Amino acid sequence: MKYISTRGDAPKLNFEEVLLTGLASDGGLYVPESLPRFSADDLAAMAGLNYAELAERVITPFVDDCIPAADLRSILQATYAEFRHDAVAPMVQIGHNQWVLELFHGPTLAFKDFALQLLGRLLDYVLERRHQKVVIMGATSGDTGSAAIEGCRHCRNIDIFILHPNGRVSDVQRRQMTTVQGENIHNLAVEGNFDDCQAMVKACFNDRGFLPEDRSLVAVNSINWARIMAQIVYYFYAALALGGPGRPVSFSVPTGNFGDIFAGYLAARMGLPVEQLIIATNSNDVLHRVMTTSSYHRQPIEHTLSPSMDITVSSNFERLLFDLYDRDGDAISDLMQRFDSGDIAFTDDAVNRARQLFSSQSVNDEETCAQIAASWERCEYLLDPHSAIGVKAALDSGLSGPVITLATAHPAKFPDAIRRAGLTQAVALPHHLEGLFDRPERFEVLPNELGAVQSFMTANLRA
Repeated sequence: MKYISTRGDAPKLNFEEVLLTGLASDGGLYVPESLPRFSADDLAAMAGLNYAELAERVITPFVDDCIPAADLRSILQATYAEFRHDAVAPMVQIGHNQWVLELFHGPTLAFKDFALQLLGRLLDYVLERRHQKVVIMGATSGDTGSAAIEGCRHCRNIDIFILHPNGRVSDVQRRQMTTVQGENIHNLAVEGNFDDCQAMVKACFNDRGFLPEDRSLVAVNSINWARIMAQIVYYFYAALALGGPGRPVSFSVPTGNFGDIFAGYLAARMGLPVEQLIIATNSNDVLHRVMTTSSYHRQPIEHTLSPSMDITVSSNFERLLFDLYDRDGDAISDLMQRFDSGDIAFTDDAVNRARQLFSSQSVNDEETCAQIAASWERCEYLLDPHSAIGVKAALDSGLSGPVITLATAHPAKFPDAIRRAGLTQAVALPHHLEGLFDRPERFEVLPNELGAVQSFMTANLRA
């Protein structure tokens, strides 16, 4: 298995190389040169596998011969043994043909644990073998940071720097990052928004000269292919649990950066019968506007009750565009260069091809709170605000077949949204997070300046 850049001017890499690279040298994102394809018989044979076994079946073709089968099996089993629910990704029925896939049973109560618990172990395995040390840099709008820190905090060969917008993540999300102690862990609260943080990460990957020569820079954001790869698995797991491959299912996915739903797109291309993928956005509806107006343009961020989706530049959308433009790297490079300086419009052919599988909906805070209240009233199921957006989009889709909403976070992470929905009951954190608000925090507030961030990083690298 080889990986190529969406902009067509970077070397092909194998899995181990792409794991340690993140952004391609031409500014593009790495994608597989070709995808494995599973037949109906292959899918039927997967039914009944537990989560780690299914993950091994789905992920093995992407890893190819970079990790021996026995070692990969051990890594996957250790990864998903950390989840608090034996099913790892259990499903709950909340209405006729409406299901919720609970992706919040990992250590940090968010779907990002599925990828980042695995990523940390893969990095540790590869770095030990290569006798190499790396610097991890990531930006978070809420959940990525804590999941990355939890996944990588025991890695001896990693220094990790996570940027978050100061004062613009929930208290629980912030404390899940800032209360984890370790000499290799650095939380940077940037005086800006998430897009500012993400832009700094991209700038560092495009010009890595600020780091010592012996340190590579590794991404934990969803630009890292390994994260997308890990998220493909739960689409197979959910569809097979509802009778796949005998009947197609649809998925409603709360998304801002397009990584999670892109994994669903890949699952469909790999042979999983998917009727529709619903892009569920909050008021920061850049992806919804793409689907409805064919244009891609920035607008000021609106801070909402679903902060993990407060994003106006969806990095992973470039991966889908690469396919929609027939994998023409020059065309994607031209599009992205024009986007850097202004708005862009997509061809009718590209948008029409996207609409064959994708639909979209934008849900504001008022509608989000109404959905939280309605789901509690109708079936006593409590949704976090991100998942509520997904459920609202699923219910409004008009689809008659099974629709699975990805519940991306535990409601206890967002008590303010629960109160705004008119629900007064306190939502307890799981027992492993008891005392979270009593633990000391450690983070640095930095100005919204690339130089300040880079200087802090170089000054705090371990020998």
